[in-house]
Amino acid sequence: MSKKGRVLVAMSGGIDSSVAAVLLHEQGYEIIGMTMKTWDYASSGSSSSKKETGCCSLDSINDARNIAVGLGFPHYILDIREEFGDYVINHFTSEYIGGRTPNPCVLCNTHIKWDALLRRADQLDCDYIATGHYAKVREENGRYVISKGVDLDKDQSYALWGVSQKSLSRTMLPLGDLTKAQIRELAAERGFKALLNKPESYEICFVPDNDYRGFLNRRVPGLAEKVAGGEFVLEDGTVIGNHKGYPYYTVGQRKGLGVALGYPVYVTEINKDQNKVVLGTFDELARDGMYVNQLVMSKYTDLNGQRMDTVTKVRYNDSGTPAVIEQSGDVMKVFFGKGVNAIAPGQAAVFYEGDDVIGGGWILRSFKQ
Repeated sequence: MSKKGRVLVAMSGGIDSSVAAVLLHEQGYEIIGMTMKTWDYASSGSSSSKKETGCCSLDSINDARNIAVGLGFPHYILDIREEFGDYVINHFTSEYIGGRTPNPCVLCNTHIKWDALLRRADQLDCDYIATGHYAKVREENGRYVISKGVDLDKDQSYALWGVSQKSLSRTMLPLGDLTKAQIRELAAERGFKALLNKPESYEICFVPDNDYRGFLNRRVPGLAEKVAGGEFVLEDGTVIGNHKGYPYYTVGQRKGLGVALGYPVYVTEINKDQNKVVLGTFDELARDGMYVNQLVMSKYTDLNGQRMDTVTKVRYNDSGTPAVIEQSGDVMKVFFGKGVNAIAPGQAAVFYEGDDVIGGGWILRSFKQ
């Protein structure tokens, strides 16, 4: 084993994880590459003729293996389709049926991939695991702290809030101090030009055609008939039409509503018990705060009842909003000074102090004061 240690690197076949493996290899670590098979495109039941893409495709697995072979380190495939389906896909389905908007990629990262990698790392006598995420991790005051990567346009710290302290203690994030442009340059310099032209996937791997409504219908036979005919209502309760079923809508949605009122309207709330979808103006979409549960704390063990000023993100592509947070057990109450639009229950909320992740959790509900 290398004096620096042995590292199990999660390799999707894309440019980021490939460069992460290359950098660690050049730094003198003993590398083992691992590509995780989470889903079979064919099993999605999609009618799309689109070629299989993303981290689970045969092409991606081969690309990762070719990098490993070229650099002389072993590569394995880790089949986690069963646990992925049992946990991530079932959760995705049940959340929509519950009138919430899930975030399966965050769930997969924090509850499936890290645990699966660490189990295999132990079997292979690896000291660390590494991924190609744009984020940083450091030890400070006995805590392992996640912070933003230097490339703020690519920063992925939001997606890592749920990784446990135990897992972070063995996690390496080699790309945290690099920009996407620098990573592309590194790949070109080392002859991996094919990676430069490889498209990045922003889709949910098990909904490759982005038709989550069709996916739900295939997963839950008879769902469309069961939820059809519910009412669209305004904030004051006025009925303005019928919708196709509450699971097919999400808070903040504007397009595809099929409602013409002479002014733009958005989904402001979903009431699954009454199969009602509440619509309102952009101003009515705003909420003053929210409750977040299932907390995972990063920088601090807990806030000990203290109020704290933060910048809080309510979705992946959110730039963040100043907020005051107050923890009570496993629930964080969040107050936004100027309000925030489209807070969707089921999405992740992440609290920042500067570039550091204080912690995060799942949005339980929002409120107006």
